Amino acid sequence: MSDQVDVVVIGSGINGLVAAAELAKAGWSVALLERNDLLGGFIATEERTLPGYLHDTYSSWHPLFVSGPAYAALGEDLHRHGLEYRNTDYLVTASVADDGRTTLAYRDPERTAGLFADSRDGEAYLAAVNGFLKIAEPFGALLGSELRSPSTILKGLKLARAAGIGLLRDTVTSGRAYCRREFHGDEVDHLWSPWLLHAGLSPDHAAGGLMIPVLAATMHGFGLPVVAGGSTGLIEAFGKLFAELGVQVHTGTHVERVVVEGGRAVGVVAAGRRIKARRAVLASCTPTALVRDLLPRDAVEARFAERAERFRYGRAAMQIHVALSEPPAWSDALLGRIPLIHLSDGSGSTGIACAQAEAGLLPAKPTVVVGQQHVLDPSRVPRGAAALWLQLQEVPFAPAGDAAGELDTSNGWTRELADAYATRVLDRVAAHAPGLAATIRAVDVVTPVDLAAHNVNAVHGDPYGGAGELDQSFLWRPGPRGTVPGLWHIGASTHPGPGLGGASGHLVAQRLLG
Repeated sequence: MSDQVDVVVIGSGINGLVAAAELAKAGWSVALLERNDLLGGFIATEERTLPGYLHDTYSSWHPLFVSGPAYAALGEDLHRHGLEYRNTDYLVTASVADDGRTTLAYRDPERTAGLFADSRDGEAYLAAVNGFLKIAEPFGALLGSELRSPSTILKGLKLARAAGIGLLRDTVTSGRAYCRREFHGDEVDHLWSPWLLHAGLSPDHAAGGLMIPVLAATMHGFGLPVVAGGSTGLIEAFGKLFAELGVQVHTGTHVERVVVEGGRAVGVVAAGRRIKARRAVLASCTPTALVRDLLPRDAVEARFAERAERFRYGRAAMQIHVALSEPPAWSDALLGRIPLIHLSDGSGSTGIACAQAEAGLLPAKPTVVVGQQHVLDPSRVPRGAAALWLQLQEVPFAPAGDAAGELDTSNGWTRELADAYATRVLDRVAAHAPGLAATIRAVDVVTPVDLAAHNVNAVHGDPYGGAGELDQSFLWRPGPRGTVPGLWHIGASTHPGPGLGGASGHLVAQRLLG
């Protein structure tokens, strides 16, 4: 480990990886420090159930990455080092209600709109998707900017001219209210309200009216790409790029503190050793960790410390990985061709489950995210077999009860509780895939406590680095500038927020490069 580099990057989630790569490409010397034994944060692929079954343990889908500026800057290099994506040009997602009603989304938005019962809804849907596409460039430029920078005012004015007052209205509207206002039928609500969970929202949070067209346009435009052979392939490509660029990668290395001298961040102490940063220190962490753990107390402004102390974390999440002997026999055969399915009635059942989780209860009918990566990438499972990647985004970190009154939560997330709740989830899947139980070979459960143990930024099991509600987004989410000169704050807790896109890492790298 060198004692002096241009930049020290703390944390190797997607934002740390992107920042390190972009700065190293520009000729800066970079040290990337990661407390875990492997790079990647919430990017990992493991045989968690049985040999031959490759499960993306945490995140899996990369539409935000391939559609963003970090991929534009690094994609060619990463593909040169082995990164390969699998995607769909046909069906992209679907929602299935308790009564079996299914709403489908194709890559083709017109084909999707043609399925709506009311033709007016089809027209309104295409208008919403196309309306966002018209403002996508200024919208992306604004999200990719330091919002407190004077130059951002011009970008904001450009977006306002392109979008009009309607964008502001949608931003303060919930997803449920947006769908009721804009559509006569319930197809859009059924299909896209569960997707708000992936933005850290519920159907009743403000900004849902903004996010539904954004999510729809992104899925139609970029699909649901997954890395061939598992998401670890992205980390391997970054690793090879780092070796080519001379990035010093140090895993299993805990950063004890940021060194501040003369009012400026000048390096870090890691594993008992001081590393000097000539130009900058980048910290991919929560505001809580930045203030409490990394910075000297006398270096933190009182106002910054107060904001960090009041930073809120959102609902917890959990993962269930299932090895199957054969693909599920879905009641609707088309579901067998879809990479990602939500089991939800739309804002109705998803809103109830969110409310139960936020009240500390295990939801009686959770929204189940059913990932079928083997549909896009058969190499992840043995020939003729299948696997399910199940995600639950409405669970409490410290359960105080069970909304169904069936499970004992008095001892928290014990293995018994995790297995029992996984059974409830699998029963919801089996209701739409008869005979599923007979095909299950193994099940692995990753609880909210497991998430927090793996990634210190997942406070209380929140994988999104902090609640994503409107009052903690945009101008009200921590910006990239740390509380002291020379320190830059990146990661899901910072603007523009969570998601596997590398946006904040790219933003800071480009800011440093001028």
